Amino acid sequence: MNDYFDNLDVIEKNLKYFIENHGEIYDAYENFGKLVHVKGGPLDEKTRWLIKVALSTSSQYEYALRTHILKALKSGGTKEEIEHAILLVAPTCGFPKMMQGLLILRHILKQQE
Repeated sequence: MNDYFDNLDVIEKNLKYFIENHGEIYDAYENFGKLVHVKGGPLDEKTRWLIKVALSTSSQYEYALRTHILKALKSGGTKEEIEHAILLVAPTCGFPKMMQGLLILRHILKQQE
Protein backbone atom coordinates (compact mmCIF):
# COMPACT_ATOMS: atom_id res chain seq x y z
CA MET A 1 0.00 0.00 0.00
CA ASN A 2 2.83 2.41 0.71
CA ASP A 3 3.87 2.13 -2.92
CA TYR A 4 0.45 3.39 -3.91
CA PHE A 5 0.57 6.44 -1.68
CA ASP A 6 4.15 7.10 -2.73
CA ASN A 7 2.86 7.32 -6.30
CA LEU A 8 0.17 9.93 -5.64
CA ASP A 9 2.31 12.51 -7.42
CA VAL A 10 2.25 10.32 -10.55
CA ILE A 11 -1.55 10.17 -10.38
CA GLU A 12 -1.79 13.92 -9.90
CA LYS A 13 0.59 14.56 -12.81
CA ASN A 14 -1.50 12.30 -15.02
CA LEU A 15 -4.66 14.18 -14.04
CA LYS A 16 -2.95 17.48 -14.78
CA TYR A 17 -1.96 16.15 -18.20
CA PHE A 18 -5.55 15.07 -18.88
CA ILE A 19 -6.96 18.45 -17.81
CA GLU A 20 -4.44 20.36 -19.92
CA ASN A 21 -5.03 18.22 -23.00
CA HIS A 22 -8.70 17.39 -22.62
CA GLY A 23 -10.06 20.20 -20.47
CA GLU A 24 -13.52 20.30 -22.00
CA ILE A 25 -14.02 16.57 -21.42
CA TYR A 26 -12.74 16.89 -17.85
CA ASP A 27 -15.07 19.83 -17.14
CA ALA A 28 -18.07 17.90 -18.50
CA TYR A 29 -17.14 14.86 -16.42
CA GLU A 30 -16.74 16.95 -13.26
CA ASN A 31 -20.07 18.68 -13.86
CA PHE A 32 -21.81 15.34 -14.44
CA GLY A 33 -20.40 13.97 -11.18
CA LYS A 34 -21.52 17.03 -9.22
CA LEU A 35 -25.01 16.89 -10.69
CA VAL A 36 -25.43 13.21 -9.87
CA HIS A 37 -24.02 13.71 -6.38
CA VAL A 38 -26.08 16.77 -5.45
CA LYS A 39 -29.23 16.60 -7.58
CA GLY A 40 -29.49 12.87 -8.25
CA GLY A 41 -31.88 12.15 -5.41
CA PRO A 42 -32.87 12.64 -1.79
CA LEU A 43 -29.88 11.12 0.03
CA ASP A 44 -28.07 13.41 2.45
CA GLU A 45 -24.42 14.27 1.86
CA LYS A 46 -22.97 11.96 4.52
CA THR A 47 -24.93 8.99 3.18
CA ARG A 48 -23.80 9.73 -0.38
CA TRP A 49 -20.14 9.74 0.71
CA LEU A 50 -20.58 6.51 2.70
CA ILE A 51 -22.03 4.85 -0.40
CA LYS A 52 -19.08 6.14 -2.42
CA VAL A 53 -16.72 4.70 0.22
CA ALA A 54 -18.31 1.28 -0.30
CA LEU A 55 -18.24 1.61 -4.09
CA SER A 56 -14.60 2.64 -4.25
CA THR A 57 -13.71 -0.14 -1.79
CA SER A 58 -15.41 -2.69 -4.01
CA SER A 59 -13.71 -1.37 -7.15
CA GLN A 60 -10.36 -1.24 -5.32
CA TYR A 61 -9.57 2.19 -6.66
CA GLU A 62 -7.42 3.36 -3.77
CA TYR A 63 -7.14 7.01 -4.77
CA ALA A 64 -10.94 7.31 -4.99
CA LEU A 65 -11.36 5.48 -1.70
CA ARG A 66 -8.92 7.82 0.01
CA THR A 67 -10.80 10.83 -1.39
CA HIS A 68 -14.20 9.40 -0.43
CA ILE A 69 -13.09 8.57 3.12
CA LEU A 70 -11.82 12.12 3.62
CA LYS A 71 -15.06 13.58 2.22
CA ALA A 72 -17.15 11.25 4.39
CA LEU A 73 -15.25 12.46 7.45
CA LYS A 74 -15.69 16.07 6.38
CA SER A 75 -19.44 15.57 5.93
CA GLY A 76 -19.80 14.28 9.50
CA GLY A 77 -19.24 10.57 8.99
CA THR A 78 -17.65 8.86 11.96
CA LYS A 79 -14.83 6.34 11.86
CA GLU A 80 -17.37 3.69 12.85
CA GLU A 81 -19.80 4.62 10.05
CA ILE A 82 -17.05 4.60 7.45
CA GLU A 83 -15.72 1.29 8.74
CA HIS A 84 -19.25 -0.16 8.56
CA ALA A 85 -19.58 0.98 4.93
CA ILE A 86 -16.31 -0.82 4.18
CA LEU A 87 -17.35 -3.98 6.08
CA LEU A 88 -20.54 -4.16 4.01
CA VAL A 89 -18.40 -4.78 0.93
CA ALA A 90 -17.21 -8.23 2.10
CA PRO A 91 -20.36 -10.34 1.56
CA THR A 92 -20.98 -9.08 -1.98
CA CYS A 93 -17.54 -8.19 -3.34
CA GLY A 94 -15.15 -10.21 -1.22
CA PHE A 95 -13.21 -10.29 2.02
CA PRO A 96 -9.87 -9.22 0.47
CA LYS A 97 -11.41 -6.05 -0.99
CA MET A 98 -12.91 -5.21 2.38
CA MET A 99 -9.59 -5.83 4.13
CA GLN A 100 -7.78 -3.53 1.69
CA GLY A 101 -10.41 -0.85 2.38
CA LEU A 102 -9.87 -1.19 6.13
CA LEU A 103 -6.13 -0.87 5.63
CA ILE A 104 -6.58 2.38 3.72
CA LEU A 105 -9.02 3.73 6.33
CA ARG A 106 -6.57 2.93 9.12
CA HIS A 107 -3.75 4.59 7.18
CA ILE A 108 -5.80 7.78 6.76
CA LEU A 109 -6.85 7.87 10.40
CA LYS A 110 -3.24 7.36 11.52
CA GLN A 111 -2.14 10.26 9.30
CA GLN A 112 -4.76 12.50 10.94
CA GLU A 113 -3.52 11.80 14.49
